[in-house]
Amino acid sequence: MDNIRSARASDASRIAELIVTNYRVNFYPFFHNDEFYFGELNVLDTAAEYTEGSQALKNSFVYDDCAVKGFIRIDGSEVKKLFVEPQFQSRGIGEKLLTFAVNEKNASHLWVLEYNKRGIEFYKRHGFELTGERKIEDEWVPLLKMSRAI
Repeated sequence: MDNIRSARASDASRIAELIVTNYRVNFYPFFHNDEFYFGELNVLDTAAEYTEGSQALKNSFVYDDCAVKGFIRIDGSEVKKLFVEPQFQSRGIGEKLLTFAVNEKNASHLWVLEYNKRGIEFYKRHGFELTGERKIEDEWVPLLKMSRAI
């Protein structure tokens, strides 16, 4: 797909920036956990997950049109992460990454933050439906499962 390629170790810091920025912008307002969002969660530690040969790197793809503006991580048939730089959201990048995951990697389900109404609506527009399954991650993060409508 245009502008989507396998992530490389040299992308690790950019991927980490995307993750940290999006977690702070999109999730901090719900949890107000300063210790996590401005202490534990940092670019250096997050980038370390995407080292050469790591499973996280092998399962990641970036949207790169001269700058990495978004990324998706897929584990089997599950979309694990999908983030677009906030300045580039609503420009079709997330849609391209998700379409790539579905069409090229057979992604069929994901877990979304229960409070993330914008994300839930985005996935619904792209063929995913809430399954009714719910889980709590890390003892305090409520997630809802969404699967591709068949």
